[in-house]
Amino acid sequence: MIVPVRCFTCGKVIGDKYYEFKARIEKGEDPEKVLDDLGIERYCCRRTLLSHVELIDQVMVYRVY
Repeated sequence: MIVPVRCFTCGKVIGDKYYEFKARIEKGEDPEKVLDDLGIERYCCRRTLLSHVELIDQVMVYRVY
């Protein structure tokens, strides 16, 4: 859905790094190197960014009036 602001496990702020992470991955960079450059060291935070799927565009179709 929406990018999580904090890691679900440890509570570290990671939401501000997602769009840079996504842009660099789309350019073809290695995800491991990008996460290291962004300072994401804990495996729980890495998991949260790597496994995030944006579904907000699909969910917005079902808005309530």
